[in-house]
Amino acid sequence: MRILFIGDIVGRSGRTIVTERLPRLIRDWKLDLVIANGENSAGGFGITEAIYRELIEAGVDAITLGNHAWDQKEALVFIERAPKLIRPLNYPAGTPGRGAALIETKTGARTLVINAMGRIYMDPLDDPFAAIDRELIACPLGSGADAIVIDFHGEATSEKQAMGFFCDGRASLVVGTHTHVPTADLHVLPGGTAFMSDVGMTGDFDSVIGMAAAPPSFTPPPGQPAPTSVDGTPAPTAVPVPLVPGFGGAVDRGLGGLPHAGRRLVDLFVDRVGVCRHGFSLRTCARRGRG
Repeated sequence: MRILFIGDIVGRSGRTIVTERLPRLIRDWKLDLVIANGENSAGGFGITEAIYRELIEAGVDAITLGNHAWDQKEALVFIERAPKLIRPLNYPAGTPGRGAALIETKTGARTLVINAMGRIYMDPLDDPFAAIDRELIACPLGSGADAIVIDFHGEATSEKQAMGFFCDGRASLVVGTHTHVPTADLHVLPGGTAFMSDVGMTGDFDSVIGMAAAPPSFTPPPGQPAPTSVDGTPAPTAVPVPLVPGFGGAVDRGLGGLPHAGRRLVDLFVDRVGVCRHGFSLRTCARRGRG
């Protein structure tokens, strides 16, 4: 199974590069599933129904959110009729929408997509570890879903790494979002779960986490920052994790000799993760494992 995860889409420039490039990526990479974090897609703050539909029409199969989920108040209403829009699982009971969704891939496989938010330097929500644990018990990897992808939206690298080990062997991929800066720790954990502390953003590279750079000052300017106005600037950190294995039930050999939970395994070899202002320049080599 080939899954593309796209980091936080920021404003118009982020949306433009996704709508322009994604259809070709789906075709060329033969992608089974595309997941994107869209919490900054509406001018850097939240998501609208029109943008949700725009991303779905471009080929995104599931859209996750985070602490900006409700910045556009219409999201509180339209999320109920947007089955592929997933807000943090650990919001209080009664919050509109859903924190997990079972998405069918293009080949008919079932992928459980979970979104949760950390609590260190973030909003004081319910315990994300307990919330995700309940979800993984209710829909276990192998019997309940062919693959499980967790978008853990948080500030602290330590909390994200803790979540990776907490879900190791029970999920296909645990990836962090929120900081808009990619980390250099993409690897496979001992139990077979692929992990990256933060996948980065999809937006204008010449910016401050996607926003227009303010003049040098020790005092931030008043009001909310605005996303850059450059249209169609390629996102240099859009796809640090282009392919991840879809794990099954058994234990098999995987990347670097580490065990993977799955019979139908795709070994992932990332020869070079590099992107430039001229577009995606990411070379990968996927080799099917025996099992």
